Amino acid sequence: MNSAPRLAMVAGEASGDLLAAHVMAAIRQRLPAARFMGIGGPRMQAEGFDAWWPSEKLAVRGYVEVLRHYPEITSIRRKLAQRLLVEKPDMFIGVDAPDFNLDLEIRLREAGIATCHYVSPSIWAWRGERMDKIRRAAGHMLCLFPFEQDLYEKAQVPASYVGHPLADMIGLDAGSDAARVAARATLGLPQNAPVVALLPGSRESELRYLSARFGRTAMLMATARPQLHFVVPFASLETEVQWRAAQTAAGLDAAQAARFTLVQRASHTALAACDVALVASGTATLETALLRRPMVIAYNMAPLSWAMMRRMKYQHWVGLPNILCGEFVVPEFLQDEADPENLAQALLNLLDDRSLRTRIAGRFDALHRSLRQDSAARAADAVERLLRAPHAGPSADPVPPPQTVPPTQTVPPTHPAPSTPPQPPAGQGQA
Repeated sequence: MNSAPRLAMVAGEASGDLLAAHVMAAIRQRLPAARFMGIGGPRMQAEGFDAWWPSEKLAVRGYVEVLRHYPEITSIRRKLAQRLLVEKPDMFIGVDAPDFNLDLEIRLREAGIATCHYVSPSIWAWRGERMDKIRRAAGHMLCLFPFEQDLYEKAQVPASYVGHPLADMIGLDAGSDAARVAARATLGLPQNAPVVALLPGSRESELRYLSARFGRTAMLMATARPQLHFVVPFASLETEVQWRAAQTAAGLDAAQAARFTLVQRASHTALAACDVALVASGTATLETALLRRPMVIAYNMAPLSWAMMRRMKYQHWVGLPNILCGEFVVPEFLQDEADPENLAQALLNLLDDRSLRTRIAGRFDALHRSLRQDSAARAADAVERLLRAPHAGPSADPVPPPQTVPPTQTVPPTHPAPSTPPQPPAGQGQA
């Protein structure tokens, strides 16, 4: 094995940037001379990543939104593939972003470059037909959730469960009362007033549909509860600017704006500080759960994108906490149902029901313990083993079986869900 391996990586958004940065650090502990290059974000660059393009270029969600950026994205993938085929890194690691990475991995693997994919596409939730493409693309799949490894092994795709990095990054006491007090002191939030965290997404395409909706929700809540305060964390300055513009366009005055504390790259602190949260569906919902915070999950996208996506999903749920727990632990409001009135009422219901908040926190504690596996170390071990034996057969398992706390459920159902998935009444999460 090359003692100074060159590892190409692509991470396409803020969550992938975070996951990749932690794996890079763990790989460097084992292989100090390793070099990393490709497409990445600021956290990866802080670990020494050579970013040929920034990850923000790929941070687009939804069919209509992708079509708008399709020429630029395909141009980047073509140029990246050409460069990698010339430079021939020792391994390519695609971090999430399956619509970009899988086609790239197929091309590289056919050229003899070892490939590994970190973060399984949600084939158990929708678009299960992608398994054939994954089999051609990924020399090895690193899975974040315990039920995924079995799905891949049955499909003859080498895979390892490594646990979820967020479960390791977030301490088991990060959602405690003491942590809430400390987080509010850090952010300058009142200690004795209820605080609501608003997480409208990390992508500009998400904020386009959710910024005004979340802002109006907050104003409805503030009218009903004048003592409320709101904290809004952002992944970038661009998304904060987008949020501010949306609130200005909605007529937010100076007195109303004073209720909002806006923070950069401090989502953990913002969530630790809050009592309840309104969160765009995505990785942030898992982050919220790991901090034991009750939440309402919302999502809205272009109508055509929504019409296409809802026909292809298998689960009754969209939010990761509900999928992993196998039931509606917290309410979800999607597309037209995600209107400010529904969202405000659901959040107020959570604020008013202390026993429900306690039960939800208990479910999330069990979930946290099941996903806590020292995932960066396990992923780095897998990469090192694959570098030593890049042509290992499909039965090779580069990491030993994890010592798991029994998860809150088994494999999520893979049968098709009803075309209109059942939704709980506003604010009535099933704990």
